[in-house]
Amino acid sequence: MTLDTLSQEEDACAAVPARLDTLDLIRGVAVLGILAINIAGFAGPMIGTTTPNLPHPAAPVDEAAWAFGLLVFEGKMRALFTLLFGAGLVLFHERAEAADRDADQLQLRRLGWLLLLGIAHYLLLWWGDILFLYAACGIAALLMRPLSDRMLLWTALALYYAWHIWGMFDAATAIDAEHALRDGVASAEQLQLVAERIQPMLDWAAQEMREAKLGWLDLLCVKLTERPLWQIQMVSGAFSETLPLMLIGMVLYRSGFFDGRLPRRRLIEVSLACTFAGTTLTAMFLGWAWPRHFPPVAMHAALVWGMAMPHVLGGIGYAGLLVLVTPRLAPTRLGRHLTAAGRMAFSNYIATSLVMTFVFYGWGLGLYGEVPPARQWLFVLGGWALMLAWSPIWLRHFRRGPLEWLWRSLVEHRLLNNRIA
Repeated sequence: MTLDTLSQEEDACAAVPARLDTLDLIRGVAVLGILAINIAGFAGPMIGTTTPNLPHPAAPVDEAAWAFGLLVFEGKMRALFTLLFGAGLVLFHERAEAADRDADQLQLRRLGWLLLLGIAHYLLLWWGDILFLYAACGIAALLMRPLSDRMLLWTALALYYAWHIWGMFDAATAIDAEHALRDGVASAEQLQLVAERIQPMLDWAAQEMREAKLGWLDLLCVKLTERPLWQIQMVSGAFSETLPLMLIGMVLYRSGFFDGRLPRRRLIEVSLACTFAGTTLTAMFLGWAWPRHFPPVAMHAALVWGMAMPHVLGGIGYAGLLVLVTPRLAPTRLGRHLTAAGRMAFSNYIATSLVMTFVFYGWGLGLYGEVPPARQWLFVLGGWALMLAWSPIWLRHFRRGPLEWLWRSLVEHRLLNNRIA
């Protein structure tokens, strides 16, 4: 798995409005939920994020655990994260203008530092960094901010669905070949096409297994010498998903989706409809993929392109449901801990990478490739417990999380006072 919006700290730009409690709580849920998605990548190899049955066949309990993650979290949490980021861009601009500061300059400075922090995250900890991606797409979204809501929405939908539909058309022949292979009627050309798609996945998994045993410094050298442009490749591959979702998040914030200006009845209708539709479409796909043991070619195409509709619907639906329950949830013990985790989402995101890479990589406990999907949930629950436990304790003594403070200090060009008197 942020983050301009995911780590949004108290800002002197304006008095903090009560509605920020809603965004903080949603952000807390999102930073927990993203671990449920990232855990397969942490535990390795990367192909485990596409199917539970490569590089080794999975037991039924592991397929069930993987299917649960796909149904509830996959794509939807990424969409929720990205929608929040877009909303945060608009919110930050409003607060900067209210303080009579140059909002665009501050935004560019923040995003520039986020790019550098993302590079550091990739090099020092984990390949799955999203900070760089979010900063790059955030700059593009910032340039489009003056557009009307209608123009932003149409631009977002056109880019989002054009990219995803093109991807599915491009993958259709390979999916058909995989289906023929499974039914035992594949031609020689289809056999070769499937092999061309799957063999690179297996080769990459074998390379990951070797690299995961390296020490921290050796792994850093590999990234610097063999994959220095990894994050540029991530941006080129995910730009057409990430930028549209940010633009939709900007429109949702402007429309009052997050701050109570949208009529409650309308919010209920939208939230329930989107959640139901996103979950139902995902369940329908599961009904096809699970009995076929999650075929890798089809799964890759679905997760990258084909599940675009349930992902964005699920993200919007989850956001709306959380807005609705926040007034009752926020005052509870769980709500307070979620809100604290959201206020420290940047620190929690990086801390998760630190803990999980230590657990799974060779410079730590070395469990990479040894923990199947069902047992991965134990690490997810442990990570959730840590985030919910340490966040409120830290915030009793400090105004911001440690990385939120660092980021803000870099942007302001001075060390800010972070301790609560």
